[in-house]
Amino acid sequence: MRTPARLRERVGGVILVVLPLVFLGYFFAYPLGAILSKSLLQAGRVDLTPFADVFRRGTLRNAIWFTVWQATASMLLTLVVALPTAYVFARYRFPGKNLLRAAITVPFVLPTVVVGTAFLALLGPTGLIDLSGTVWLILIAHVFFNYAIVVRTVGGFWANLDPRLEEAARMLGAGRWRTFRTVTLPLLRPALAAAGSIVFLFTFTSFGVILILGGLRFATIEVEIWRQTISYLQLPIASALAVIQLVGVTSILFAYSRYQQRRMIELPLRPAQEVSRTPRTLRDRAIVGITLGFTGLFLGTPLAVLIERSLRTDAGFGLAAYRSLATPTSALFVPPVEAIRNSILFAFAATVIAVTVGMAAAAIVAYRTGLLSRAFDVLLMLPLGTSAVTIGFGFLVALGRPVDLRTSPVLIPIAHALVAIPFVVRTAVPVMRSVKEKLREAAAMLGAPPSRVWRRIDLPMVFRAGLVGAGFAFAISLGEFGATSFIARPATPTLPIAIFRLLGRPGTLDQALALATVLMVLTALSILLIERFRFGELGDF
Repeated sequence: MRTPARLRERVGGVILVVLPLVFLGYFFAYPLGAILSKSLLQAGRVDLTPFADVFRRGTLRNAIWFTVWQATASMLLTLVVALPTAYVFARYRFPGKNLLRAAITVPFVLPTVVVGTAFLALLGPTGLIDLSGTVWLILIAHVFFNYAIVVRTVGGFWANLDPRLEEAARMLGAGRWRTFRTVTLPLLRPALAAAGSIVFLFTFTSFGVILILGGLRFATIEVEIWRQTISYLQLPIASALAVIQLVGVTSILFAYSRYQQRRMIELPLRPAQEVSRTPRTLRDRAIVGITLGFTGLFLGTPLAVLIERSLRTDAGFGLAAYRSLATPTSALFVPPVEAIRNSILFAFAATVIAVTVGMAAAAIVAYRTGLLSRAFDVLLMLPLGTSAVTIGFGFLVALGRPVDLRTSPVLIPIAHALVAIPFVVRTAVPVMRSVKEKLREAAAMLGAPPSRVWRRIDLPMVFRAGLVGAGFAFAISLGEFGATSFIARPATPTLPIAIFRLLGRPGTLDQALALATVLMVLTALSILLIERFRFGELGDF
């Protein structure tokens, strides 16, 4: 006969497995299955007509082609522009290095709507240079958005490469450029491939930046899914495009995995503290100064212009744009300030859902072994590789039965939680696995039951990991735009939705800039919270 304590543990274990499975099954796998059914099945039979229509229409073919080449160009530009900064952070020690590294990460976590609005203020019709209507505006914004990926991924790897390999090449007569091309660059390939694949994935599924800066002229697959659904009600076409995009994303992930397996080699690595050096010569100081100056100018100017434009009035600087947020506007059914309240409420709800489901799933991945743990690990990463637009579109297609949830505002935090759950899991799993088994064994030998062992040893660290995951979920929910654009009702706009609608109406640009600044501040506060509770360097994000 089982004791009540053992029975409770067993029930708790079952709940940990069932909760994420039911949530992801109904709100992720079921909508994706509905999209597949919508695109492949007509009257119970396989029908490929929607796919034929996609490739027959010139505008849709152009959207697929533009998606691929702008993602390729954005990836290459980001690697080239950010590589010098990665080198400086890897090879030099200078005051404020950790603070600057954290500051470089801020653009990456900003909502796409804020980035788009900032570049519109800087390089739009009323900006310093007018690049509106050109693809350069999109490419530059993508570089700004993904700069931190290259600096942190490539720079982190570069910081541990043994510099004696380069010194040996120099002693044999190779110049600096030849040493970099024949020694350093081949060693950096795994990190460059990792950073490049992530940047390509993010720009391949870019939505907010493209829609704000490119409009329908530079439509990508994401934008066409949105347009075919919202404007034309062509659900089979939108479903076919979503499937094509899923195939593209899966192919990218598969190609990256294969490349890493083939290129997996052991390298002589050294601690970063031993590799980096203080810039002493004039040349070293010039390299560090010019690189950091460019980085600060490139990443700081759009945000500074955004704030400056939100404060500018006809009579000078003031808070007129912020005060006008309480005034109803024709672009929204409610005063813009209502969007702030909606976003905060939805973000709290999404955080609760994401942390509850994500921490349960993380416990399975971290504490269990074998097939169940590996299957959960893969399953939980799938929402990260699926575009938010596809998730929102899947909700519209699938969640009409048995209860019609498509017009319910509860779908908004659920969609946000789906996007945030992988971040919660990847933050919590390394912390859970870091707890030494000897501590648990010692407590058990002293007579503590498993529940008390977990409460006294694991919980303090897991709690902090949960707070970090909650910060990520809150920030992601605040800035989520793709899925929300499908399911948000006119009376309950979120901040990104309100900003997008205000940008599309003449005479409301100042309000859009003020809302974008508010959203930027709220997101930055969430990131500060994350850094406050982060447990050392553990956690993948």
